[in-house]
Amino acid sequence: MKIIIAPDSFKGSLTAIEAAQAINNGVKKAFHDAETVLLPVADGGEGSMETLVAATDGNIKHLPAVGPLGNKVEAAYGVLGDGKTCVIEMATASGLNLVPEEKLSPLQATTYGTGQLIKQALDDGFSSFIIGIGGSATNDGGAGMLQALGLQLLNKNGKEIGYGGGELNQIKQINMSSFDKRIKDCNFIIASDVQNPLIGADGASAIFGPQKGATAEDVALLDGNLTHWADKVAEITGITLHGLPGAGAAGGIGGAFQAFFPYVMKRGIDVVLDYIKLDEKVMGADLVITGEGQVDSQTASGKTPMGVAQAAKRRDVPTIIIAGAVGKGIEVLYDFGVISANSIIDRPMPLEEAIERAAELVELSAEKVVRTYFYQKVNDRLNV
Repeated sequence: MKIIIAPDSFKGSLTAIEAAQAINNGVKKAFHDAETVLLPVADGGEGSMETLVAATDGNIKHLPAVGPLGNKVEAAYGVLGDGKTCVIEMATASGLNLVPEEKLSPLQATTYGTGQLIKQALDDGFSSFIIGIGGSATNDGGAGMLQALGLQLLNKNGKEIGYGGGELNQIKQINMSSFDKRIKDCNFIIASDVQNPLIGADGASAIFGPQKGATAEDVALLDGNLTHWADKVAEITGITLHGLPGAGAAGGIGGAFQAFFPYVMKRGIDVVLDYIKLDEKVMGADLVITGEGQVDSQTASGKTPMGVAQAAKRRDVPTIIIAGAVGKGIEVLYDFGVISANSIIDRPMPLEEAIERAAELVELSAEKVVRTYFYQKVNDRLNV
């Protein structure tokens, strides 16, 4: 019996690695001699860097950077096991997780720290990059990142503009003369599931701004500022970001990559699954178990359980999902190889208790689902 264990994190309670171990513990309680393969997964957002580094026996380099609100934070980038590929998760320098809820301010939040990570990696000799752009606290169109890499964004007085999306309307001139020339000789894979344009009703400010603390008035201001930014970018690059799919990702940093970098945009889960070689490792398996904190109708849009199930289905291997909560609209997942989605909550309990007991509950759920699955499979064979 071979079981692939490939969960994402259960946000707020378990990392992907911890979730995989908890599932493994449950499987081993049910079938101690089962062959299990642990492949913690992420979908390009928070946790992707650690997942890729762990899967390839790479390492992580820690360094200080400018945080979202201009404060100093401890950030990091990863190096894959090949020693050649640098993985940057923008959330480590520019993420929502770095800002207390009461201090969220997309008008001020900057991507400057993300640019610092790229610059340091360039200084360290890397030219191949994977950039995960999920979980940002920013709405500055990637302007801060570009400034950290030498792009000059000048106001009417010839001075650099300040941090944040609230400053973009001050740009009078973009000067590329000092922009890091090494970038043109690099390759960048941008891990993002977002196809939103930069501006408008479906743009970065309107769709994601409120999640980052923007009021209705802020959204209108930010959208206007991003329009001004896109106009200026078009003047110097000829690239029109306004309605370009993916340009609105992570507060517009997707557009910055599209305009100023040699890039390829890929679905985050596909990037991770390629590097952990799930498609190969699922061969010969009897079952795949995946999971994350919440499974619902949005899971089919490219979240980890969906990507894992798709890879397993290509090898005709069924997938079971274990989740903190199972919401509405999961029926669509059954068309992609998922045979069941199971909540770890076994009785009514406060959220705090569920978070505290997450590892225990995941383990119990894993034991139950594999016992049920293989018991039914044996019965089916006997009844043939």
